[in-house]
Amino acid sequence: MEHKIEVMFPEEQIVAKIKELGAKISEEYAGKEVTLVCILKGASFFTCELAKRITVPVKLEFMQVSSYGNETESSGVVKIIQDLDEPIRGKNVIVCEDIIDSGRTMHYLLDVLRHRGPESVKLCTLLDKPDRRVVDVKIDYNGFVIPDKFIVGYGLDYAQRYRNLPYIGEVILPE
Repeated sequence: MEHKIEVMFPEEQIVAKIKELGAKISEEYAGKEVTLVCILKGASFFTCELAKRITVPVKLEFMQVSSYGNETESSGVVKIIQDLDEPIRGKNVIVCEDIIDSGRTMHYLLDVLRHRGPESVKLCTLLDKPDRRVVDVKIDYNGFVIPDKFIVGYGLDYAQRYRNLPYIGEVILPE
């Protein structure tokens, strides 16, 4: 079944915002190395583009967590499906996420990572949906604030579809 998708952010606008975030991170971490922790699968597009725009040394790590499954709302139960390959003790870690919605998943994950002894842990997200927040999460680097709409593209999916869209768009669900 195909869905109607209305463009919210075209590719050019997304890339410009990611360049801005990369410049800010590069400035704040001048002379240091950062470890970007990409939260799979959704943040893969964003993290790769961000890494290309950071001028300090960058290491990439990947985690896969789930609280959605094939649903459009978080279940609230966070499951780590794939953990980091390398320890983060003493490292400057920036967790890269596609969207912060309820905040439950990220609150849990940031707590897990902080207990592993990094020098610092910050959060970078492409999209923030504050209207849905039920758990407070500090976002250090934020791309766009969006209304409570269900969106896809640029890594975000609906039942594993539409990740490959080069833009971010709202899914118009049938009533």
